[in-house]
Amino acid sequence: MNKMIAMLAVLLAGVSLNAAAGNVDAGKAAAAKYNCASCHGADYNSPIDPSYPKLAGQHADYLEHALKAYQRGGNATNGRGNAIMGGMAKPLSKQDISDIAAYLSSLPGSLVVRK
Repeated sequence: MNKMIAMLAVLLAGVSLNAAAGNVDAGKAAAAKYNCASCHGADYNSPIDPSYPKLAGQHADYLEHALKAYQRGGNATNGRGNAIMGGMAKPLSKQDISDIAAYLSSLPGSLVVRK
């Protein structure tokens, strides 16, 4: 009986994690709607300015954290101050952020970690 309860708990935990994850297709639509490619490049790997980050292939949790920090702004605890990204991130819902992060992390990127 205990094994069955433990198995059910693991199964439900997996379902809840998947429910919280972003939707790649919705993220692609949201990235187009909010015109992310205008600065980060059509492939999200070739930004229009070298100081802008490459987003393709980046970790989804990092992207979510960064977008939420831009929403908070530079004066807030754990916020990021950037006038352009602050303005771009403000209208995003929590679901938009999750979806965009899922989409961008699913793309092939040129970011490499060497060991």
